[in-house]
Amino acid sequence: MHYRKRRRHMAEMNVVPYIDVMLVLLIIFMITSPLLTRSVEVELPAVRQAEIVGTESINFIIITINAQGQLFLDKDEQTTQELLVKVVALTRFTPNSQVLIKGDHRLSYGAVVKLMSVLREAGVEKVGLLTKIQKNANR
Repeated sequence: MHYRKRRRHMAEMNVVPYIDVMLVLLIIFMITSPLLTRSVEVELPAVRQAEIVGTESINFIIITINAQGQLFLDKDEQTTQELLVKVVALTRFTPNSQVLIKGDHRLSYGAVVKLMSVLREAGVEKVGLLTKIQKNANR
């Protein structure tokens, strides 16, 4: 008779499958976490420090939106169509100009984004946002 030698059971746990699962979960969380930050509430209008680099050759066209959603260009109230015509003409007349939007902090974010979208559709390439500099460094 031929007896089979019994193997001893290993008391160690194989952790390789767990490491594979953890790596897959890490990759999933790394991909999905930037998508979950859409609902974060922030206050954009005030900043501690603003850095302006190379503004000697840039002409700024400042569009102001008050809390009621009225549009102003150089302190003159404009309709959206009048504003687009003037801004497009100014940007074509001075090609190195940049359009800046100065919006009231009580204004809805959607109104500013809508104005930026309308300006981009009209052919304005450089659109920025103006903020005020906070004097209190503790915040």
